[in-house]
Amino acid sequence: MAAINSTKGVYEFVRLRRLRYGNCFKTKLFGETHVFISSKDSAKSILRNEGGKFSKKYIKSISKLLGPDSLLCAAEQHHKLIRSRLVSLFSPHSLSSFVQLFDRLVVEATSTWTCGTLLIIQDEALKLACKAMCKMLISIENGDELMVMQKSVTCVSEAMLALPLRLPWTRFYKGLQARKRIMDILEKVISERRREIATCHVDFLQQLLANDDKKLEKDEVITRLTDEEIKDNILTMIIAGQDTIAIAITWMIKFVDENQEVLNELKKEQVEIEKKYRGRVNLTLETLSEMQYASKVVKEALRMASVVQWLPRVALEDCEIEGFEIKKGWNINIDARSIHHDPSVHSDPNVFKPSRFPSESKPNSFLAFGVGGRMCLGKNMAEGMMLVFLHRFVTRFKWKVIDSDSSIQKSALFNKLKSGYPVRLINVKEEDMNKKVM
Repeated sequence: MAAINSTKGVYEFVRLRRLRYGNCFKTKLFGETHVFISSKDSAKSILRNEGGKFSKKYIKSISKLLGPDSLLCAAEQHHKLIRSRLVSLFSPHSLSSFVQLFDRLVVEATSTWTCGTLLIIQDEALKLACKAMCKMLISIENGDELMVMQKSVTCVSEAMLALPLRLPWTRFYKGLQARKRIMDILEKVISERRREIATCHVDFLQQLLANDDKKLEKDEVITRLTDEEIKDNILTMIIAGQDTIAIAITWMIKFVDENQEVLNELKKEQVEIEKKYRGRVNLTLETLSEMQYASKVVKEALRMASVVQWLPRVALEDCEIEGFEIKKGWNINIDARSIHHDPSVHSDPNVFKPSRFPSESKPNSFLAFGVGGRMCLGKNMAEGMMLVFLHRFVTRFKWKVIDSDSSIQKSALFNKLKSGYPVRLINVKEEDMNKKVM
C-alpha cells in the first residue's frame, strides 16, 4: 500500500524486491501469493502458455470492475470464444476507418489550440482517446453521455488498485458505481439496437450484432455473445483505448521533448510527409506506413514508459520456473518493465534511442502488447493513434514544458504522470508568419 500511495508508483514495490531477492521472487499482494518473473525466456514460455500450464488472472478489484466476461479476465476457453468474435472488429478495413476518424478528431481539437495556450497533454489525450473509442464502438461522440462515459471510465481506472471493500467512501465502491453508470448506458444502446430502433449506426457494436444475425440467418452454428459479454468487453476496450494510449502519448511527447536530436529527426520526416500529402484531408494507413522513424519513436516510448508494467497469469498446475517451485493457484507476473530496462536485453536501456529498433530487437524483449494468444487485439490501433497525434503535434506546434517532473500519480495501475505534462504551445504557422512580418 505504501508503494501504491507513493509518487514513485506501484512498481517501486516490485523494483525494490527484485533488487533484494533477484529476478524471480515471491511476495504477498492482497492476501494472495504472487511470483514476479524478469526473464524474457521464462516470459515467452508463460505468455505463450506452453504446455497449457497458465491462464490470465487479475487481482480481485480489477476483475470485479472490468467484469467476469471481459477479454482480460475470462478463463482460457471462454477467452478464445470471445476473442474469436471480436477479432474481426480489428480488421485492416476497420483500422483504416478508425485512423481517419481519430485524425479528424485530433485536427478538430488542435485547431482550437492557439499560440500561448496552456495544455495538459495527458488530459487532452484522454479526451481525444475516449471520444474516439466511444464513437468507434457505440457511436457516442458528443453530449452528456460522452461526459458520463469519460468521467466514469476514469473513476473505474482509479479504483483498480483499491482494496475491494464495498463501503460508500472507498475508491473501490466509487469505481463500482461508475461501472454501473457505464453499464446502464451500454444496456440502453444495445437494447435499442436489438429492437432495431437505431440500426443506422456504423460502429463496432452494430457490426458485432449484424455478424451474429447474418450467421443465424444462414443457420450457422455459433455461440452468440450475450449482452453481458458485449458490455464487459466494450468497457474493457474503452479503458484500454482511453487510459493506456493517452498515458503512452504523454510519455512519448515527454521523451521526444527531452531528446533534441530525436525531435529534429522526427520533425524532418514528418514535415516531408506533410508536404507530400498536403492535398489530403486526413491521414491514412498508407501515410502512417511511411512514418518509419516515427514508428521507432512510438515503439521506444512504449518500451521506456512500460505503461502496463507487468502481465498477470495464474498457474493451473504445480510447475517449476527458473528453478523456483510454483504451486497451483499462485499468481505469476511477467515483469515487463524490468525486461524493457534490462541492459543485457537493451543497450543503454535508460536512454531514449528510437534507432535501436529493429536491429536491437530480440524475441520476447518487447512486451508492450504481450505475446502469444493473449496479445492485445488493439496493438495496431494503439500504434496508429500514437502516430496520428505525434504527426499533428510536431508539425503544427512548438512548445515549452511547464512541469517536467516524472513523479507518478498515486494509486494508479498504469504508469501515469502526476503532472499530466503541462506545456505552453507556440503555433508553428503563427510563429512563421510573425517572422515574415518582422
